Amino acid sequence: MKGYTKPILLILLVVLIDQLSKTWIKTNMFIGQEYKILGNWFIIHFTENNGMAFGMEFGGEFGKLALSLFRILAVAGIGYGLHYMIKHKYHRGLILNVALIFSGALGNIIDSVFYGRIYDYATLFHGRVVDMLYFPLMEGVFPKWVPIWGGEEYIFFRPVFNIADSAIFIGVVTILIFQKTYFKEEVTEEIGPNNELLED
Repeated sequence: MKGYTKPILLILLVVLIDQLSKTWIKTNMFIGQEYKILGNWFIIHFTENNGMAFGMEFGGEFGKLALSLFRILAVAGIGYGLHYMIKHKYHRGLILNVALIFSGALGNIIDSVFYGRIYDYATLFHGRVVDMLYFPLMEGVFPKWVPIWGGEEYIFFRPVFNIADSAIFIGVVTILIFQKTYFKEEVTEEIGPNNELLED
C-alpha cells in the first residue's frame, strides 16, 4: 500500500465533501433557490444538469445514457492510470492531481448513475448532476464592434458547478502548469571507456 495512502485519502475526502454538499443542497433547497454568500460575487444556486462539467449538455435520453457509460469507462481508465503511476513511482504531484481528476469524475458519476433512483425521478444511469457554486464576478454588455456577441449581455463566470467539477479543473490546470516538472525526462549517466560521462 506504500504510495497509495495519500491519493486514496484525497479521493475519499473530495468525494465525501462533494456528495455531502450535493445531498444537503438536494434535500434542503428547491431548483432555482439561491443564497448570496459574498454579495453578488459568490452565490449558492441550486441547479441540475443532464450533461457534462459546468452545466454543458449532451442531448436526449440516449445521449444521457451514453454519457454515463462513457464516464464509467473514463473513470476506470483514469483509475488504472493512477495505479500505474503509483506503481512506477511517477512524480508525487502528478499522482495527486490525477487523483483529484479521478475523484471529481467519480463524484459526478455517482449523481448520474444513482441519483435518479435515490430521489425517485429516473432510472439508473439517467440521474442529473447537482450543481450549486456560482461566481458571477462580472456583468456587462459586449461592445457593438465585437463579432457575433456585439451588444449582447455577458456574465463572467456564467456556469454553475460543483466540488467534483472544481477537483477536475484544479487537477487538469495544475498538471498543465507543472507539466515540465511532472514529465521531466530522467537522464541516466554512465561512465565510458575513457572515463567520460555518457548520457542515455
